[in-house]
Amino acid sequence: MNLTKDLESKFKKLGISSWFELALNIPHSYEDLRLHNKVEMSKANLIDASIESVFRATNSIQITFYAFNLGFNVTGVLFRPKPYMMHQFKVGDRDYYYGLIDCKTGNCTMAMPKKVSSIGHITARYKCALRSDVMLRLVQNNLSLELLESEGLDSATAKEILNIHFPKETINLKEMSEDTINALKYLELFSYMKQLSDKRRYFKTLVSQKQTYIEWMDSLPFTLTQDQILAIKDIQNDFSKDIACRRMIVGDVGSGKTMVILASAYMMRKHRSILMAPTTILANQLYQEVLKFLPSLNSVLITNKSKKEDLSQYDFIIGTHALLYRELPKAALVMVDEQHRFGTAQRNKLEKLVSDGEKKPHFLQFSATPIPRTLAMIETSHIDVSLITSTPFKKDITSMVIRKNDFKDLLIHIKSEIKKDNQVLLVYPLVVKSEILDYQSIDEARSFWEKNFDNVYVTHGKDKEKEQVLLDFSNKGDMLIATTVVEVGISLPRLSTVIIVGAERLGLSTLHQLRGRVSRTGLKGYCYLYTNKEKSKRLEMFTSTISGFDIANLDLKYRKSGDLLKGTNQSGTQFKWIDLAEDFEIVKAVKSDLEF
Repeated sequence: MNLTKDLESKFKKLGISSWFELALNIPHSYEDLRLHNKVEMSKANLIDASIESVFRATNSIQITFYAFNLGFNVTGVLFRPKPYMMHQFKVGDRDYYYGLIDCKTGNCTMAMPKKVSSIGHITARYKCALRSDVMLRLVQNNLSLELLESEGLDSATAKEILNIHFPKETINLKEMSEDTINALKYLELFSYMKQLSDKRRYFKTLVSQKQTYIEWMDSLPFTLTQDQILAIKDIQNDFSKDIACRRMIVGDVGSGKTMVILASAYMMRKHRSILMAPTTILANQLYQEVLKFLPSLNSVLITNKSKKEDLSQYDFIIGTHALLYRELPKAALVMVDEQHRFGTAQRNKLEKLVSDGEKKPHFLQFSATPIPRTLAMIETSHIDVSLITSTPFKKDITSMVIRKNDFKDLLIHIKSEIKKDNQVLLVYPLVVKSEILDYQSIDEARSFWEKNFDNVYVTHGKDKEKEQVLLDFSNKGDMLIATTVVEVGISLPRLSTVIIVGAERLGLSTLHQLRGRVSRTGLKGYCYLYTNKEKSKRLEMFTSTISGFDIANLDLKYRKSGDLLKGTNQSGTQFKWIDLAEDFEIVKAVKSDLEF
């Protein structure tokens, strides 16, 4: 889009970068400069009037108009008039005057009348960084059906949007029609996704091939879910193209993303694959799965403790961020597990290390943080997305909100679970005491648990030994006291119970990740949300579902969705009209029309 310097300056002041964004800057009010023969009460009206008399008081001017279109007198009142106003109203003059009219006990008054020269139309008034008249001219001189259609918007939506700026009848902006609101929602998302797609870059791939996965899948001692197979098919299709793929595979906790990782490496056999995981524990777990289910691939695990060696002899290199500091051979496939745990710079560096000039490896990101279908569809405008919404086995987890008076029953439950050789996780909000927070910290609480229970392990985010503590707990522990450090990571097959202290302080997605630590192997699970709050609708709703995708939708309702384009997808949204929790059909329509 080529803009003149003047337009560029105006766009910059408005904080916009497209004609669509200009169209979304809708008026805050209208001036109806049409003559009517009846007064619209408590609204601004236009009168065709002659001035009968002018009376000047200390802080006001009182003018008697005879309104020809109404057939009676109207008293105009100017409060604290500016000097130039004194000369605008002369007895005997006939002109058009505009102002707010109110009629009481047979007398009509017009507050702050102003003389107007251009009549017969409805004029939009804007509240923005530009003066209202400058904004009006910008809109009038540029926004047109031809312009919006040339930018890719369909005719019906364009006409509905233009009607807001150039209405034939006054619009109540507080009670706009459903068609108008839907047009604004559509345009907002259309503009947003179009910009996202413009940011997407395509590169030639190092390797293009279509390999089957059926033989490997049939060799597994279990059956893959339909969602796992669909994700694998998506990736198989990606690998067959000569464009390097960028795909995010989003699956709930325990949905079986590991098998999709292994299938991807299997389909890329004869060429090298690299997988980066956020922790040594997770990298080791993935490596063990590779040894178990992909023995035909020559694999290696790289951590900070690994000795330096030539990695070009291996088919599959699994490691932590230690990979970023090694000399890596060229690879046809790069995968990042728990992608949100790495910064963009780290992910890009790994990709760059194994690229060959302009040619890039296929790139797969895996995330255990479910996102709503609406967000997934929006994401597809700059990265391909596969969702794994089902789990290989049904999780049986009882979730409950508890308070102080439930503590005795909680102790009974904990003792019962430990007796069954199951493990218990206690998550505290802080490591050390806080004057602000009305909950115990790990330091304050640990002595009680260590005194009353055996095999109690303690760790937190700043603990340099946390990975070893988690490993020791996994093998020998009964109870683990921690902060949200265990949100993602180690598999704990004997963990049956998680108790989250001060649960209302955490986001629903974090609560879901913590709950996902239990019942990983079909064990009966329990999740207790401890709170001092008397009521919490949000926590009660959380306990009613164990689907991460439903939780993500609840999260959308309770906190705004974030900005995918100009920042990260955190709280605080750039969307004014679209409701991502409710407007799935509009998102679907935009995606379809933009042909992603």
